[in-house]
Amino acid sequence: RLWLGDLLKSTLVSIVIVCMNRLDNLYPCLEGVRAHTGVPYECFVVAYRFSPENLARAQANFPWVSWIVSDGIRGFAENNNLALRQARGRYCFVLNDDTEIRQDVIGALVADMERLPQDTAIVSPRLLNADGSLQLCGRPPYPARYYVLQQWHLYKEPIDDTVGKTPLFGELFRTSNITGAAFLIKTAVFRELGWFDETYYFTPEDIALSTLARKRGYGVYVDRAVSLTHKWRTTATRISPAIRPAAVRGSLIFFSGGSRLKYFLLALPVWLAESAKRAKAACRLRRDPSEANRIAWETFRNISRSIFTRQSPKQLFMKYFHG
Repeated sequence: RLWLGDLLKSTLVSIVIVCMNRLDNLYPCLEGVRAHTGVPYECFVVAYRFSPENLARAQANFPWVSWIVSDGIRGFAENNNLALRQARGRYCFVLNDDTEIRQDVIGALVADMERLPQDTAIVSPRLLNADGSLQLCGRPPYPARYYVLQQWHLYKEPIDDTVGKTPLFGELFRTSNITGAAFLIKTAVFRELGWFDETYYFTPEDIALSTLARKRGYGVYVDRAVSLTHKWRTTATRISPAIRPAAVRGSLIFFSGGSRLKYFLLALPVWLAESAKRAKAACRLRRDPSEANRIAWETFRNISRSIFTRQSPKQLFMKYFHG
């Protein structure tokens, strides 16, 4: 519905999708974007570690997409930033490849943004699981103590941050944090904030971004009336022994805020929790030497080995990645 000439003249939204060689995720995602986006847009796909065959096939099937080949070792932030720095739209819409759009999500969020206060930076949709149940609707504050408690299964992040709140108007609610799976952000603000912080590798780039935006005085909102499906439970991969250590290390760096003492005080209970999980995983592996149990044990082993290291999240991923 959008030809190149129109795109060059009137790009309103720059859509950015990172895909790690998963055409089974990417095709439904792009088909949903094409079928249900009613505003002028450009679409970037960062083809991360694609096989030559998959890249050629995807480029042929989606000629309206701008393809960015990413063959080096990069995380969520670095890969997204490759495309974000080329964005020409007034807004950027960051979207996971394992999502499906079945309504004009982007158009609705743009309409929201243009009615929200001028200091608004980000507005996100409600996320649904593949079975239609609620996954997330906004995210409340997430201080460091919640992160530690969550590792011990003593805290569970609420999935609906709008409960008990009064909407600003319609179904729009102020929230604290976003998820990187899908959100619309003003491009000028994103640029001012320095795009995604590449200190982190898989998490917590999204919380770091929304936290920085709020510290700079910008508003973060969620529209409860706009939803898309995020199939995150169905896309876990065999590379969790590399992803999870990087994610835990990144989270500890973020929540400690540069303080070595705070890092130690946070890291010790997290290390104890992960060591306990490692021991349980070892017992399960002895009883049942399945591939799933082996991956679980290896994941917890790598996490517990990585918490007190000085290596960066990216260095940890490269250390444990064997793909």
